[in-house]
Amino acid sequence: MPERHSVRDQVLRALRSALVSGELEPGGVYSAPVLAERFGVSATPVREAMQLLAREGAVQAMPNRGFRVAERSPRDFAELAEVRAMIEVPVVLRLARTVPAERWEALRPLAEAAVATAALGDRAAYAEADRAFHRALLELAGNRQLATVADELHRRAQWPSAAAPGSASGLGRRGRTGGVSAELLADAQEHAALLEALAQGDLCTVEALIRAHVAGPARG
Repeated sequence: MPERHSVRDQVLRALRSALVSGELEPGGVYSAPVLAERFGVSATPVREAMQLLAREGAVQAMPNRGFRVAERSPRDFAELAEVRAMIEVPVVLRLARTVPAERWEALRPLAEAAVATAALGDRAAYAEADRAFHRALLELAGNRQLATVADELHRRAQWPSAAAPGSASGLGRRGRTGGVSAELLADAQEHAALLEALAQGDLCTVEALIRAHVAGPARG
């Protein structure tokens, strides 16, 4: 059982990466046997992984056909950004008031890693680096449940939109173009700007940056 769960978790990570990159396109229907052949595993862990994604709302089960990738509208993303802002803005502002300036330096390697990953233009890899920065930031609040909920919302905000199959913004199948690199770099560089504002205790700038960031083109 542990070995089967390990395979399922590996497949789940691969599927999530394919969702973010747009390899699994919004509206597309994919069967477990076909995906299993692609990953070199049996169909069972693929079905289990897809069922977990269905619970998250990433896919929908299609009887006798497989799973259909959910299509997200601009309204869906706007609502996710609003909820994320409700959670993250007050938490980050509280941290700005209470966390010593030197503590923010510990997050700088994560911000730099996000920039380096963004330069590659790979949406899936950047999504992981982006969430790693936000998790570390919110974990400073000491509330594990908050960090878990915020991370799940962040993950959902990274899924591609219905209007742009192929990538989260319609700029290439795996998001490996100069335009996407520039977009992701701009998003990643906001992490460094946020750290500077936090270190300086500039609450107005902190609030403006975090609000804009969670609603940005790379969706936070």
